[in-house]
Amino acid sequence: MTTQPQQPAVRDEDDFIQVDGGRLYVKEWRPDTPDGTALPPILLFHDSLGCVDLWRSFPARLAAATARRVIAYDRLGFGRSDPHPARLALDFVAAEARTVVPDLLDRLAVGDFVACGHSVGGGMAVETAAFFQSRCNALVTIAAQAFVEDRTLDGIRVAEQGFRDSAQLARLAKYQGDKARWAVDAWTGAWLSPEFAGWTLDATLAEIRCPVLALHGDRDEYGSQEHPARIAAGRGTVHMLPGIGHVPHRECEDTVVEAIRAFLARG
Repeated sequence: MTTQPQQPAVRDEDDFIQVDGGRLYVKEWRPDTPDGTALPPILLFHDSLGCVDLWRSFPARLAAATARRVIAYDRLGFGRSDPHPARLALDFVAAEARTVVPDLLDRLAVGDFVACGHSVGGGMAVETAAFFQSRCNALVTIAAQAFVEDRTLDGIRVAEQGFRDSAQLARLAKYQGDKARWAVDAWTGAWLSPEFAGWTLDATLAEIRCPVLALHGDRDEYGSQEHPARIAAGRGTVHMLPGIGHVPHRECEDTVVEAIRAFLARG
């Protein structure tokens, strides 16, 4: 019988970092191994209604499996970070990589890194990998969108209707506090705007120079298989997850962690 190597203990710490516009809540998970600070860390980008707490056990599991420092943060307007001062601009996906991530990496003393994002956070990870070509060693997307698709908009309209129920909004407020309504309106308002209809990652993807892994569930209600196909085309691998919807890192955490571990281990 094959004995699996014991995974290292993981310790976590959190802090607030001042950036232009307010304070960001940041949490890190560090494996208790020599490589835990030597290997490039993994920077996580959350989804449209996400935050650090909604990653749940995934960052700690990822840190232990990869022996890498894992960093997650609440974007401005989400979770424990300060409120966003305005509506989301229509270039908010690219703007995160250009205006927030540089300060974040600088304050955390991060050199080379791995970008990993879920849903719209996957788009931000793509933008970050393109913007930091010489420092982003690898890119992982989880249920990311690469363009505006009817399925995406239909899913958002269903969710928008659901958040008219005060009980559903209250559940979100457990994580977003009094910013819950802003988060919903920011998400639906941006994606359903006619001016956003032409958004695509195609030009940015052409600038990617690192290996790519695109994970996607075949039952994702917010995007078809065309999204990971575009993200990985000519630059990486698509890993389809059978029977999985829009949140693979919660629906099949073991599979997602192992897929990322194996991908990064290949160098």
